[in-house]
Amino acid sequence: MSVILYARVSTLDQNAAHQRTQAEAMGFMIDEVVCDEGVSGVSTRLQDRPQGKRLYDKLRRGDTLVVRWVDRLGRNYQDVTDTIRHFMRQGVIVRTVINNMTFDGATRDPVQQAVRDALIAFMAATAEAQAEATKAAQRAGIEARRGDEMRYRGKKPSYNRETFEMVVGMLGNGAGASAVAKTTGLSRQTVIRIRDDRVAAEKALAKWEAI
Repeated sequence: MSVILYARVSTLDQNAAHQRTQAEAMGFMIDEVVCDEGVSGVSTRLQDRPQGKRLYDKLRRGDTLVVRWVDRLGRNYQDVTDTIRHFMRQGVIVRTVINNMTFDGATRDPVQQAVRDALIAFMAATAEAQAEATKAAQRAGIEARRGDEMRYRGKKPSYNRETFEMVVGMLGNGAGASAVAKTTGLSRQTVIRIRDDRVAAEKALAKWEAI
């Protein structure tokens, strides 16, 4: 039985090795890393990505697929839910590094199935909502850059897009500021600033991404 980490990196400041380090720091024993680089999770389904296709051939019953969060599988609600359910039907266990969520098809109890499926739907919907929020913030950053206020960008944020999304995801799933800071390597004060004013934090990041 193999434990395979799937990493998707869509920008230059994301790193597959960092995703593996985070997974191992949380206690995951990774046998292999499969990574797609420069691939959008919004427009490209997992099964249409060069390395994503390999997962459908490699994973066998009893194997475990590990992802940092469900947004690595995709940013589209239907795609993410279909992907997780496909692997569960194949007997593959899907686990997330953030909040250590586990999804498998072993249970036959209808109540447990309902709770599991509702959680999958919620997380997939959150991934798509975050993608929409990110696009909106990026558009706002580009528009702001065209104005006089962009003559001074302010201090560069201590977090990149990947870390910001991880902070938002963990906070959205109920993690405390200290736990998020420990996992992401950011200061607790930075995590609190993101938590208390996500719009401002994302706007500051978008200004630098628009350069």
